[in-house]
Amino acid sequence: MLPRMLDVRTKILKDNDRVARSLRERFDAAGVFVVSLVSSPGAGKTAFLQKTLTVLRERYRVAALVGDLATENDANRLAQSGAPVRQIVTGTVCHLEAAMVDTALGDWRLEELDILFIENVGNLVCPSSYDLGEHLRLVLLSTTEGADKPLKYPTIFNTADLAVITKSDLAVAVEFDRPAALAAIESVRPGMTVLETSAKSADGLAPWLAILEERLAERESGVA
Repeated sequence: MLPRMLDVRTKILKDNDRVARSLRERFDAAGVFVVSLVSSPGAGKTAFLQKTLTVLRERYRVAALVGDLATENDANRLAQSGAPVRQIVTGTVCHLEAAMVDTALGDWRLEELDILFIENVGNLVCPSSYDLGEHLRLVLLSTTEGADKPLKYPTIFNTADLAVITKSDLAVAVEFDRPAALAAIESVRPGMTVLETSAKSADGLAPWLAILEERLAERESGVA
């Protein structure tokens, strides 16, 4: 039975990659930079993204898609930033797929956006296999989770471009082992840039925004 399961999975991923390539071509043609966020549940993706949207919308045209198995709670939180937001309810599916993103975009005029964020379902396993057509993928790890998450879920760190340690304001209280976390990330993804942030205090937000603006500039100049 295993070969049949592998055949089905291969077809699913192949179909997803085809849609993702089409999405990326569409994003490139519209001139919109797309960033996806992945993490385990409760790592602080929504708080981090809400703070990011709030700051960026003063200078850029930003929007967000957010995936969850049920409810529109995260979309409602992100909408408080003032940016356009759409929820993708996945039902029993524990990750976003390119086709879901394609459908959710609907009638959005992408050429009227500078940056589109895609917040994936809280999961460190399934999202690693699904390209969403994004240009930059962030993996978030909170100080409350423990330092060994990169070692337990190396694939998601290997498919991400940037690691973000969230809830830095709680690091002392939860006795977060920062050296161990950095060593774990380095062991599975040598040289990976790691940022440390707190959505509550906004500490570490400036370096993240600087990297984002650098990537935007590179794309506009044709470097990336």
